[in-house]
Amino acid sequence: MSTVRERSVPRDAGRRRPPVTDGHWGGRGRGTLWPYLLVAPAVLGMLYLLLYPLARAVLISFQDFRLRQLILGDADFVGLRNYRTLLGDPEFWEVVRRTFVFMAVNVVAIMVLSTLVALMTERLGRVARTVVLSSLVLVWAVPVVAATTVFQWLFHSEFGIVNETLTGLGFESYEGYPWFAHGGAAFGIVVVLIVWQSVPFAAITLYSALVTVPAELYESARMDGAGAARVFRSVTFPLIRPIFMLVLSLEVIWTFKAFVQIWVMTRGGPGEATTILPVYAVQTALAGQRYDLGSAASMLTVLLMSGVLVLYFRQLFRQEGEQP
Repeated sequence: MSTVRERSVPRDAGRRRPPVTDGHWGGRGRGTLWPYLLVAPAVLGMLYLLLYPLARAVLISFQDFRLRQLILGDADFVGLRNYRTLLGDPEFWEVVRRTFVFMAVNVVAIMVLSTLVALMTERLGRVARTVVLSSLVLVWAVPVVAATTVFQWLFHSEFGIVNETLTGLGFESYEGYPWFAHGGAAFGIVVVLIVWQSVPFAAITLYSALVTVPAELYESARMDGAGAARVFRSVTFPLIRPIFMLVLSLEVIWTFKAFVQIWVMTRGGPGEATTILPVYAVQTALAGQRYDLGSAASMLTVLLMSGVLVLYFRQLFRQEGEQP
């Protein structure tokens, strides 16, 4: 009887070992490198579209760059001469003052109205809330140029609905009233337009923050005898404050650099009544082909806006640090 000698089989003989790779295209290397390759085209495109124009504008602001230099490309560096020219111009400082007034009026109106709309929407029933939110989204979706054109026709001196309505109510002085020929009226119309376009985003965002506040806190505050104003000041606002400050920051940026509405509606007129810094930069660049001064004005606009935001965030972080 022959003896059959059995071999001992290792336990892991049936398992397939992973291939040995160099750590770049296989194994863990693919997991670390492949995502970066996928997002690289988008990142490079974004850097080209955002950083290149900014760097080009910074370069032109230090050059003598006019129509001749635009065609031939032989611009000379002049250092800070363009900035000294702007900072020594009283008209520039008047535009700066008007820009800050314009920003303050818009931001205050937007935040007050959007907060009231958000509070109202939270207290509505399901159907009414859906109607309000849908209306806000539709208003928000209207293109800027289309909305600006509608406002131009609303306040048209001969065919505008506003003049016709006011005249029908007995205000005969508004028959054929040229709204865009008066600086204060034109400034007010631009403010109304920008507020109308900005409230939907702010209101929807604040409403999203309001629905996260626990209802138990409201019930406890009311049991303690707190009124509506006290509840908002002591319960609601502290909880939605981060979102409120975020929306406030975005509105400061958007209103500070508002350009399309003003350029389409008034082009900065009548006179200089609606000329703010972005409009002033374009006017300076196009009026006399002073692209160097226009670029310098744009850079000063960025610096001023950045300074406002830095001061704001410093104050915000200081208040957060003082909280227990």
